[in-house]
Order: sequence, then structure tokens, then C-alpha cells
Amino acid sequence: MATDIRAELHNCGVSAQKVRLVVNLVRGMAAVHALNTLQFTNKVAAHHVRKLLASAVANAEENFGVSRDDLVVYRISADEAPTRKWRRFGARGRFKPLLRRASHITVILRERE
Repeated sequence: MATDIRAELHNCGVSAQKVRLVVNLVRGMAAVHALNTLQFTNKVAAHHVRKLLASAVANAEENFGVSRDDLVVYRISADEAPTRKWRRFGARGRFKPLLRRASHITVILRERE
């Protein structure tokens, strides 16, 4: 039975739709290759996903004694977090709602078989 190494990031300040573009790049990759890919990806969400993936790799090495070369991104997902609702005042006494969206990112690493 393979052990799952899990790391989560809650309330990331980037919308889930934008994070999913980055998450889809690294799904199924080797962890080291995914870290290198994210380092050169020109998206704001790539920074958050890279930090989370690096944390998961560090957890695997420190807590489970697994080499980083044997790790694979088994499952990775981005879900919606609660939306903060702000308002900007417009002409004629109206206001324009602003939705500040956030996301929860989950990474599960597994040892290569």
C-alpha cells in the first residue's frame, strides 16, 4: 500500500479558475519535474502551487523518509473558497459589486512504484 503525502493551502488569493490552469500543467508529473516547470511558468498562481508542492516534497522527505526523485504528483486540485464581497460606488447612487475570489489547493504525492 502506497502512502499518500498530502499538503493543503487554504484561502489562496487567486481564483480557482486561474489556479486550475496551472494545476493542469503538473498533474501526473514527477515532483522534481513539476517544481522545475512551475518555476518558469508565467502565472501568479504558479508561485502559490510551487510553494505548496515544495512543502509536500519536504514533508515526504522529513516525515516519511521518501526520496524526492521517487515522488509523483498523484492528485492535485483547486476548489473554490468563500468569496469576499466588496462594493464600489457608481454613478447615480448605485454601487457595483466586486467579487474577490479565493481558492483551496490540495496536493497528494505518492511514491513511484
